[in-house]
Amino acid sequence: MLGPGAISRDFVTGLRSAQHGVLHAVGSSSAERAARFAAEHGAVASGTYDDILARDDVDSVYIGTVHTTHADLAIRALEAGKAVLCEKPASPDADDVERILAAAARTQRPFLEAFKTRFGPLAEALNGLVSSGELGVPQRLEAAFGFAAASREGRLFDPALAGGAILDVGCYPVALAVQVAAAAGAPVDAPAVSAVDAELVSGVDGSASADVRLGSLVAAVSTSIERELPASGLIRFSDGELFLPDAWGERAVSASTLVVRRGGSERVVEVPVVQPMAAEADALSLALAEGRLEVPEMPWSHTRAVARVLTDWHAAAFAG
Repeated sequence: MLGPGAISRDFVTGLRSAQHGVLHAVGSSSAERAARFAAEHGAVASGTYDDILARDDVDSVYIGTVHTTHADLAIRALEAGKAVLCEKPASPDADDVERILAAAARTQRPFLEAFKTRFGPLAEALNGLVSSGELGVPQRLEAAFGFAAASREGRLFDPALAGGAILDVGCYPVALAVQVAAAAGAPVDAPAVSAVDAELVSGVDGSASADVRLGSLVAAVSTSIERELPASGLIRFSDGELFLPDAWGERAVSASTLVVRRGGSERVVEVPVVQPMAAEADALSLALAEGRLEVPEMPWSHTRAVARVLTDWHAAAFAG
């Protein structure tokens, strides 16, 4: 694990539920901080980033550092022969995401962007309902992710660390839009961003909204780190609707409910839950074991599409 921060603590907790991997080593820009985290969570080894990447007994790394460091750490890890599970967003810039994926292809090591919402029975049920054509063609998606930050200090409100709502949690409704479009067979390689609105605060995007077009699907996405927004999602199809009462779930447990609406009737679909961080870790482990570079739940084409939308959305938020 690279980066002993808050999200990494949640990841380590989740990893205890994984079937195919264990925490073995902790790396940080501070060897002392890594040692404390390793002792707290039972890791065998600790040290600087370079110390951990040089170890022969580390198969893969989880990157839980600030956004601006993801690309360089991911590339260093891939070039050291490690599989990489990188927290979302893979990078604040689409060009850096291309550098990561080029490194993964060159080194023949798996790379996975850690969108926890892509893993588990709810994601599978959503994909199945969309791809089946039961509700027709998806035409519009409405989704938001917003919360009220406890303070206006730290990385969320630091422009130098790529703070702001779009990159931190706006990426979730974008990733959902890409998922739905792809499940319907629509192209995701040329997303178009329009109707951007943003509220800037402390030099970052405190709140923002946009329309994202992916083929025939238009996604109205919004996000905030200033205020709570509904955590639900609604997908309007040509022949019905699909409602997600809780679109994002939690770090410790995946969401479990879909509501299918068609012809005036409503059907509630309940699915089992999983520990989503464990599920994404297992997906990377299996890709490594099976000699695959990509994970089907979050393939590179989806990572590229999300990166393109986030880059364009963020740029437009500050241009206006």
